[in-house]
Amino acid sequence: MKKTIIALILPLFMASCSTSQVITEEKTPEVDVLQLDWDELAKTSPWKASEQWTPIPEKVTPGVFTSAPSDAIVLFDGQDLSAWHKPTYDYGARMDQVASIIKAKSVAPEFSEALWEVKAGAMVVKPGSGAIETKQAFGDMQLHIEWLSPEDPGKKDQFYSNSGIFFMGLYEIQVLNSYENETYANGQAGSLYKQHIPLVNASKPPGEWQSYDIIFTAPKFDANNTLVSPAYVTAFHNNVLIQNHAELLGPCVYIGESYYVPHADKLPLLLQDHGDKVRFRNIWVREL
Repeated sequence: MKKTIIALILPLFMASCSTSQVITEEKTPEVDVLQLDWDELAKTSPWKASEQWTPIPEKVTPGVFTSAPSDAIVLFDGQDLSAWHKPTYDYGARMDQVASIIKAKSVAPEFSEALWEVKAGAMVVKPGSGAIETKQAFGDMQLHIEWLSPEDPGKKDQFYSNSGIFFMGLYEIQVLNSYENETYANGQAGSLYKQHIPLVNASKPPGEWQSYDIIFTAPKFDANNTLVSPAYVTAFHNNVLIQNHAELLGPCVYIGESYYVPHADKLPLLLQDHGDKVRFRNIWVREL
């Protein structure tokens, strides 16, 4: 009986070995790679056809770490609020209110002194004093801004160090303590408020300085006030990408859906007073 079993198994074992041997002996097919004749090519130098020598990029001296580069506009260097004022009309909660504010600012812009405080090299929101905005208007820009959520035990959700950075006074990236502080995802720090959730949560704990580095592309309207291209935002939070060329649907509003309302090519940058003593420092812009 044993001889019979061995006689049956042996052919199967040999077949298996044979199959295995065939697989291991397979060779990778050869691929022909074109070889260039550089001596022949040197006679005509065809690579020169794709070389572009002008215009020559302007020289810019980079800043040290996060300090402003040589071509930047410094909006706050820790000294004073001379680049800022308080707008009579700040931002809107619903699109019909936003539209009325855009019209009011274009027809009769009104301002007063910025009432936020400057302490230890930082500007500090003075709750109840209202938003502040830059005296200079901007369109496309690169923005660097640093901010701090103060420790405030007992606060949570949207009431823990809430503020916002409004490009053109309309398009907001949220400032909030989002370190172990639960809230709606499209309202946490780094969100394009109620439009785009950040790709990740890169928040530091309250009491630590944080940074945003943002590329903002302003919306474009034609002579008939028709939208030609929307606004886009690419943003880094503490050097981590959180918004990647995100397209905005219009101004960031608290209530209802957003849509575009025609406005000027350049408008001020606005910082929000939401009732919390959020701090800001080292703010600079490069116009693009």
